[in-house]
Amino acid sequence: MRFYGDKIQKNAKVFDIAICAVAAILSVGIMLYGVWHFGLNETWPELVLNIFYIACLIMIGMYFFNSRHLTTHQFNYWCSLSVGMTVLLRDILFPPPLANFPLHLMCFTLSVLLIILLTYFYARKDWKSYTKSNLWLICAVDILIATLYNIDIMFFEIADEYTNCMLTEIWIRPTITYGLVACFVTEAKEE
Repeated sequence: MRFYGDKIQKNAKVFDIAICAVAAILSVGIMLYGVWHFGLNETWPELVLNIFYIACLIMIGMYFFNSRHLTTHQFNYWCSLSVGMTVLLRDILFPPPLANFPLHLMCFTLSVLLIILLTYFYARKDWKSYTKSNLWLICAVDILIATLYNIDIMFFEIADEYTNCMLTEIWIRPTITYGLVACFVTEAKEE
């Protein structure tokens, strides 16, 4: 009976990481196309964010395939730092101007909360003491931020040629955050 439980857990881990990888690779690919299509002068911030996203995807792949070059502590530290840098750059230091000020204020507040959560949960030395709810809270806050941005773009902004790229870019980080949480949850189960 235990064999089937282990097999189901392993298949769930593969499914979680595969969903994250496919969605994130497609999203990053679309964003790189947007940089190429609209020109570097207008989209260089997206290129900087994509570097952090690509770094996270590479580390998730290395971690998933048990690379000897990436320890659990290194994965924890560098992925948390990369996600934190994207939150800091895109949502706090250089937030996109939103037409609806209350939505802008909510996104900014949730972004600060996300930085605090990343610092508190991922930067601790005893990270294996987390519960699943601690980890899923990080993903839920990131999804809420993306949803608020999506609402602003769909209902309050005027649609233009950048709209589709912006809607894609908004969902890259929650997808990567989901992958990070899935890695940490499965690692905690294995230990």
